[in-house]
Amino acid sequence: MTVAKTGEFGLIARITARLGTGPGVLLGPGDDAALVAAPDARVLASTDVLVEGRHFRRDWASGTEIGRRAAAANLADIAAMGGYPTALLVALCCPPDLDVAWAEELADGLAAEAALAGAAVVGGDISASPVLTIAVTALGDLRGTKPVLRGGARPGDVVAVAGRLGYAGAGLTILSRGFRSPKLLVDAYRHPEVHYAAGPQANQLGATAMLDISDGLLADLGHIATASGVAIDVQRAALDVPAAMVDAAKALGVDPYSWVLAGGDDHALAATFPPYADLTDDWHVIGRVSHGGGVTVDGRRYMGQKGWDHFR
Repeated sequence: MTVAKTGEFGLIARITARLGTGPGVLLGPGDDAALVAAPDARVLASTDVLVEGRHFRRDWASGTEIGRRAAAANLADIAAMGGYPTALLVALCCPPDLDVAWAEELADGLAAEAALAGAAVVGGDISASPVLTIAVTALGDLRGTKPVLRGGARPGDVVAVAGRLGYAGAGLTILSRGFRSPKLLVDAYRHPEVHYAAGPQANQLGATAMLDISDGLLADLGHIATASGVAIDVQRAALDVPAAMVDAAKALGVDPYSWVLAGGDDHALAATFPPYADLTDDWHVIGRVSHGGGVTVDGRRYMGQKGWDHFR
């Protein structure tokens, strides 16, 4: 059955019936607006958009997996501010001939990833469009703490990462070449594993700057370097390159470090900490902050592509 046959309100009813709730949701879908608790009296907000053919392909991932990807891209932004996700708003623009079952799968993925982060989908909008587009807005709460911004890194700080690097980038390359394995890497592209709890944890550990790695490690660390007015050096030896990635890179004729340094979509968290910070096992030190500007690898400028650019 297509979306056109189901109708706008029929589709909304099917989708909302699949959505759960969260501890901060006072009123979910059904009225003109949802009602979400904000105990902190401040609300974190972030939005992102996924366009078919640009950010995802339906022949590469299921509706559920694309829903999880769409949710993760926004929920990770809340965690990267040191906050706790509370709610998602989703706008779906789709062709009239879209299968309703696919839209339901999308809702399942959105709801599952939101629940994983302690949040819920509380509303949104639906419209007809020739291009399938998913726009998600995430809300979050700081629970009385200060947000961790990009501009607080200081010379002497260490740079650490929570989560995987390069897995999704490798998976994208593999899919682009027409392959479907190794499963570890392809699945990482289809549905990233985000360490949501590591964001608030970093806040408690005294993180001086933080962001999520959506466009590539070097590109995103460059945002911290620019905002903080510092230089950041990444140590290649500190980066984890799993055997599956090494083997895939060899088979495809790719440098595996190009995925680790410049691959996006894993949504790992990168943060800077004072050198005396007692980091947990979730955080792995990969570099240091110093006086100056820009991002280097082993003290040298990286000559390859540094990350994703929507208009490149």
